[in-house]
Amino acid sequence: MATYREFSNDVPPAWCPGCGNWSIRNATMQALAQVGLEPHQALIVSGIGQASKLPDYLTVNSLTTLHGRPIPIAQGAHLANHEMKVIVHAGDGDTFGLGGNHYIHMMRRNADVALMVHDNLIYGLTKGQYSPTSPKGFLSKTSPKPTGAIEQPVNPLALALTSEATFVARTFAGDLPHMMEMMVAAIEHPGAAVLDILQPCVVFNPQYSFDFYRPRVYKLSEEEGYDTSDREAAWHRAWEWGDRIPIGILYQERRPTYEEQLPVLQEGGAVAYRPFREWTEADYADLEREFL
Repeated sequence: MATYREFSNDVPPAWCPGCGNWSIRNATMQALAQVGLEPHQALIVSGIGQASKLPDYLTVNSLTTLHGRPIPIAQGAHLANHEMKVIVHAGDGDTFGLGGNHYIHMMRRNADVALMVHDNLIYGLTKGQYSPTSPKGFLSKTSPKPTGAIEQPVNPLALALTSEATFVARTFAGDLPHMMEMMVAAIEHPGAAVLDILQPCVVFNPQYSFDFYRPRVYKLSEEEGYDTSDREAAWHRAWEWGDRIPIGILYQERRPTYEEQLPVLQEGGAVAYRPFREWTEADYADLEREFL
């Protein structure tokens, strides 16, 4: 079984000092080791943004895609090799802006992909524009003056629940043990798993700092009687924000995954490694009849 250090590499991360991504990287390495994966058994797919740099700093299969597109590409990769664990690391802008429709369809399909959202409430790579999760009234380089952001923010957890996700959780980048625990749970969950990570951007969004979150976050696992199979209870917790912010597993259920329901994947091993069948003249004739 691989150790934590075997998932590291010698590439120095290009993140600001104090950025929440540092602890997310550490938690990811620990979670992969905790799950019992070898570096070649996992694929991390990312888009564009500060969050999407993460796989560059790990020893693991990785694929950097277009902005907003890591989710569908991750689903395609998992269909090609459903024996590999596929994980997405992407930011809130990447996931809920250009990639918002993919987020919804991943949930309703119950695709067996674990999504880790680095939610810093801002576009960090491009130096501080307001994002889909920035609160109403948020002032940034691109928000209207003097009102700040006019739009209502996307609620990642409520949207996941509405879209029939089977695993919905949140964690905080300032609590490494909890973050690792939630990552392990998301990776091990069969089906669409969403982990919203409260990740402070200390340079471009200092208002939502580590000091802002620490006194506000509380663990659902310590709430007496909380039931992670109760979707209605999860819905109410998803809207809780302000003086108290819940972290932990809001909702989880076991439902057949998209991959488990595809007959072709039940025929044998990974599709990517199956022998390629040579086309015959009859195959080409069938294709011509269909399209010509």
